[in-house]
Amino acid sequence: MRIGVLGTGNMADALATHWVRAGHQVTIGGRDARKAERLAARIGGSAKPASLRAAAKSGQVVLAALPFGAGADVARELHAALEGKVLLDCSNPVGPGFRLLTEGGPSAAQQLAAAAPGARVVKAFNLCHEDVWRMWPPVFDGRPLAVPICGDDETAVARVRELVQDVGCEAVAGGGLERAGLLEATAALFIALWVGEGADAQAIAPPLAYAAGPSHRESGGGTRAFHQEF
Repeated sequence: MRIGVLGTGNMADALATHWVRAGHQVTIGGRDARKAERLAARIGGSAKPASLRAAAKSGQVVLAALPFGAGADVARELHAALEGKVLLDCSNPVGPGFRLLTEGGPSAAQQLAAAAPGARVVKAFNLCHEDVWRMWPPVFDGRPLAVPICGDDETAVARVRELVQDVGCEAVAGGGLERAGLLEATAALFIALWVGEGADAQAIAPPLAYAAGPSHRESGGGTRAFHQEF
């Protein structure tokens, strides 16, 4: 697969490294040519440096590894080059005090979609620190890390699912792009718990078998009961 990467930061480094090792052709795009060259050299293999526009044109999938706010501006600037491409958003619109910066408005992913209306936007890879994405594979207590994916286009979601697997993770269907805001809000909550409170965010959810309550483990009516009781 041909992958364009917009950005030269930690997320670009972590994810692109896995994808090059998986055999994909990766183009690292940056406004600063020297940063793009250094990152491509560090990743090695098929990675090559380019401008943002060239990276957008090169990829079947384009990763927007850019800070919230900058992503929409770059997508708007490159909208013609992104026409028909899978545009993968991993940003987190989280500000001071762990505040969700998109509260009351479109999600960061929806803002990307509005900025590049011809692209097929997918949300993924936003729930973990970049150092987790550097792991190979990210397995905890014997269980591979699960990565929710939100997107409206089935083909685009399938491509991102493949890239999730190339990082050593399990893809989880997260619904359409309208649910990307839920992923972003989840990240804001998790970061507040992890960083602000020093709490284990995993501990707030029971195992799947108990998700609808212990009495529904054997009944098979867990999903229905969950909707009725909550």
